[in-house]
Amino acid sequence: MKEVTRDQLIFKEHLSMIEQFSLKDFMFKWLGSPDEGLDDLLPLTYTEQGFAKMETTPETTINMNNDETFRYVTITKDNQIVMGGLCRDQESTFRILSLDERLGNC
Repeated sequence: MKEVTRDQLIFKEHLSMIEQFSLKDFMFKWLGSPDEGLDDLLPLTYTEQGFAKMETTPETTINMNNDETFRYVTITKDNQIVMGGLCRDQESTFRILSLDERLGNC
């Protein structure tokens, strides 16, 4: 995977319906395919504020790590999946996964 710093990431300004559904499917699988479904456990809404992303509500608390709370998932112009969150100090955090790598391993 190509390594970049946060300031080098170029987020998409718009996500197609296919990209939106793909991100929802990715999050469903990342959460272990919960029986209650994604919408009940992690409701995601498409927004374009700042950049295009599938965002959760502030009331939703899904932990990415012990001290990180999930906030959004998006795709960069290089087809990298970026999961963003907040740490205990309310600072933004993110994890980068390559969509090309993910699809190549299927």
